[in-house]
Amino acid sequence: MGWQTLDDMDLSGKRVLVRVDINVPVEDGTVTDDTRIRRLRPTIRDILDKGGRPVLLAHFGRPKGRHMPEMSLRPLVPALEAAFEVPVMFCADCRGPAAEAAVAAQQDGSVLLLENTRFQPGEEKNDPSLADDFATLADIYCNDAFSCAHRAHASTEGVARRLPSCAGRLMQTELSALDAALGRPDRPLAALVGGAKVSTKLELLSNLVEKVDCLIIGGGMANTFLAAKGLGVGRSLCEHDMTGTAADILAKAQSVGCAILLPSDIVVARTFEAGTENWTVPADQCPEDAMILDAGPETVARVSAALQGSKTLIWNGPLGAFEVEPFDTATTSAARKVAELTRAGHLISVAGGGDTIAALNHAGVSADFSYVSTAGGAFLEWMEGKTLPGVAALIA
Repeated sequence: MGWQTLDDMDLSGKRVLVRVDINVPVEDGTVTDDTRIRRLRPTIRDILDKGGRPVLLAHFGRPKGRHMPEMSLRPLVPALEAAFEVPVMFCADCRGPAAEAAVAAQQDGSVLLLENTRFQPGEEKNDPSLADDFATLADIYCNDAFSCAHRAHASTEGVARRLPSCAGRLMQTELSALDAALGRPDRPLAALVGGAKVSTKLELLSNLVEKVDCLIIGGGMANTFLAAKGLGVGRSLCEHDMTGTAADILAKAQSVGCAILLPSDIVVARTFEAGTENWTVPADQCPEDAMILDAGPETVARVSAALQGSKTLIWNGPLGAFEVEPFDTATTSAARKVAELTRAGHLISVAGGGDTIAALNHAGVSADFSYVSTAGGAFLEWMEGKTLPGVAALIA
């Protein structure tokens, strides 16, 4: 893909500025979920093992260019030390004399954490002077924060153009997985896209119909597509003002040979609550006083067959209102089918997005997918076919 990795860099005796995402939950000064921190361990250990000195750049919260003590990175030091198993020094600034002195004093075998980059007004504006200041602190820049790669900030894009730059291990893994899924996929390539609204995923859908062989649409957005085909959707979540757009996407898919799979049967109920009375009807027979809350068994079977016939899958969004039983059936069934095919070596499966991760965790299959991205906005923008500034800056 044109970007370098840590394997391409001579790290011995070098100061390595590492952009990381450690925007983790903290309660009463203690990290309550260190997943993001632990995922950085391969990068930090590689740099240390090759004689480099990691200097961490990170943001925390949304201080909007102001110094806000409650958003300091200092409380994260114990969690970083536990994950990396080396001393972690902290500097209360990320630029200027204090940061320069901290970098100069850093010992081999240790990590230096600089203060929240977003305390600086120029961070989110990609201010050249701030990027220059970051660059003076190191010999090499390493971006290991794919989740921030869709932002052209001083710590993600600006500094990368001022130093020899590479992707960290987490970034490398993510980019490789995404390239395998959409850049150079084994075909047939399928995408499963769900969620509430067509309007929030319009660019995504428009891009995917030109890239995939089969597009499976579920969740609330499927109702908008059913309405676009002239079907009644009762009191279901539906963007009636987007039916024209949905019809355009259907027409575009037909013109480029992308098969669209919409629900052919639906699970409906009059109230959205656990244990409520529900029943299954054909997709064209939704009662006027009911809501579509899940895809029916016939649709699940069709989805399963589409997955069985695919070699690569990209997943974003649930097929139904999975948060409330029994409307989790279609999503859970599809997730377990993907997991089964992936374990058997028949399918490369890449998933991402907050609701998607929650749904896969609910089904108990997150660990069985080829790759599950926690990147959120960056993952969606990649699926939309957009150039990610933080990745583009790494390309030699």
